[in-house]
Amino acid sequence: MEARILQSSSSSSSCYFSSRSINRYRFSSVSPYPKPLSVSFPHKTRTTTNVLSMSKKDDNTESLSYKGSGVDIDAGTELVRRIAKMAPGIGGFGGLFPLGDSFLVAGTDGVGTKLKLAFETGIHHTIGIDLVAMSVNDIVTSGAKPLFFLDYFATSRLDVDLAEKVIKGIVDGCGQSDCALLGGETAEMPDFYAEGEYDLSGFAVGIVKKDSVINGKNIVARDVLIGLPSSGVHSNGFSLVRKVVARSGLSLKDELPGGSTTLGEALMAPTTIYVKQVLDIISRGGVKGIAHITGGGFTDNIPRVFPDGLGAVINTGAWELPPLFKWIQQSGRIEDSEMRRTFNLGIGMVLVVSPEAATRILGEAKNGDYVAYRIGEVINGEGVTYH
Repeated sequence: MEARILQSSSSSSSCYFSSRSINRYRFSSVSPYPKPLSVSFPHKTRTTTNVLSMSKKDDNTESLSYKGSGVDIDAGTELVRRIAKMAPGIGGFGGLFPLGDSFLVAGTDGVGTKLKLAFETGIHHTIGIDLVAMSVNDIVTSGAKPLFFLDYFATSRLDVDLAEKVIKGIVDGCGQSDCALLGGETAEMPDFYAEGEYDLSGFAVGIVKKDSVINGKNIVARDVLIGLPSSGVHSNGFSLVRKVVARSGLSLKDELPGGSTTLGEALMAPTTIYVKQVLDIISRGGVKGIAHITGGGFTDNIPRVFPDGLGAVINTGAWELPPLFKWIQQSGRIEDSEMRRTFNLGIGMVLVVSPEAATRILGEAKNGDYVAYRIGEVINGEGVTYH
């Protein structure tokens, strides 16, 4: 692993097309390739039944929402639409750049307001894993193997011991995804951040042969949706989570109702890195599309990998809703549709595969090789239907 580059700066840097207020939407382009290999489509949601566990509302209790917590997904979608006019080809989980017979695939992201909980809990050693996960999980959706990662760590006053904990997590995340930590930037910006707080962002690059790109173009009706389990909330939806925690009256040190850890530990569980598992599954064929379930949840992310005219039906009974999500929904009186558009609900990655590949994958899961669920299938139409 190459040495980490540390540079101290008193000035801020610019990063175009990145804003946490729009839930960190990713903008991807292929240049000079004329068309995007992964595109986004208008999404419609059709809900047939109420399937999540939500206790009956108290008429005097407000139902919490992501928008009400300060994050407007619709505004983010509108910004994507406007940028698409200026930079055609955006919308995939990673940006593709041609290099000989391959594509370099790049992704960038942060960990959002999960950092606020890191400050409150004092749990910093896993936040670096989250940072790596958010980028490498995006680029592996194209079938790309991550090559290297760079990070940006910014703070008001550098606390070397704290920064070391964060960077150790980044090193761990790179190890889990078989990529090199190539360098980074450490910026001290007095008076810009609150004392003891910091911000993080990361950038990953991977590579995939042009004839092996996973782009969704061959998806057809009756293909199967395979869900891979998440480790928890991962790194999206924490603006809403923090509102729920505040309403609940629980301390982060209190035990999670129905769980086996404290609430803080459950919320700070590091994001699952799917790279090795997904690349192994891809290598055996039959994978046509992959959706990383981040901001936008099931409702917005799954249709991103479909050709026009196709949608999905999700069987929400195919896996058990983890206790953390049950508690979030019940404590926040959150509507089913809001949960599905904000959180991963226990499924962090969705593979769209042929029926034959689904049989193989589910057989391996039954043998204990890993955990996977048949969560639905592709249908004619648009959007996501829940049963």
